[in-house]
Amino acid sequence: HVQLVESGGGLVQPGGSLRLSCAASEYTYSSHCMGWFRQAPGKERERVASISPSSANPYYADAVKGRFIISRDNAKKMLYLQLNSLKTEDTAMYYCSKGVTRGQGTQVTVS
Repeated sequence: HVQLVESGGGLVQPGGSLRLSCAASEYTYSSHCMGWFRQAPGKERERVASISPSSANPYYADAVKGRFIISRDNAKKMLYLQLNSLKTEDTAMYYCSKGVTRGQGTQVTVS
């Protein structure tokens, strides 16, 4: 089964940037849609962005549109999320996902 390992989170000031990475172990990675979602304490899980196998027409939640960029490198089996112009409300645990499978998450704190 696929394993997803996120990295790149941290503490950043408002207006700053971070780049999250997700390494996938599945050999069929390039055939699947991938995504990022986040969850803050006491809040519902929120889908942030998703990307097709060909990287065409990525989806972004309205809250992050114009600030976050999702990308993937199929040869390296990597998924990325560039977080720009970060706001305090972006503070959450960020998870890489393939279907219902997710990684352990990486914490993003904007303060």
